[in-house]
Amino acid sequence: MNKIIILLLTLTIFSCQNKETKVDVKEAKSSCHKEKKFEMYEMSEMASLMEQMYAYNLQIRARIVKGDTIGKFPEFFNKIYTAKFTTPSDNDTFFKENADKYIAAQKLIYSDSKNEKDNFNKGLDACVTCHQGKCGGPIPRIKKLYIQ
Repeated sequence: MNKIIILLLTLTIFSCQNKETKVDVKEAKSSCHKEKKFEMYEMSEMASLMEQMYAYNLQIRARIVKGDTIGKFPEFFNKIYTAKFTTPSDNDTFFKENADKYIAAQKLIYSDSKNEKDNFNKGLDACVTCHQGKCGGPIPRIKKLYIQ
């Protein structure tokens, strides 16, 4: 019995000892957390232009709804033909044809004051059609511009 008590005491003493392991804090941090470089997203000229056109159309929409005058066709819209794309290959025949349709629809808004609402919506149709073939992401946002 004494041997059992001594054995239990010995096991208890060894199991309760504080086993320290030295760890280099810098080494632990570097192995656990890989440092990621923050990269700022920079819009292409085309993406930036489309944001500007969206903002402008938001203002025009409000003017049409109120019955205010809308002014003249914004010439900066013509940059759609020269702005650089994020992916240069996206500037293909499909895009160019749809850009022509969009500009024509936009010009109608300013030249036909009796049908501003319909022409505005046709301009949005041109946006949606192009984005259905290219980059669909903005479609829900564009659809919010429609005038009912």
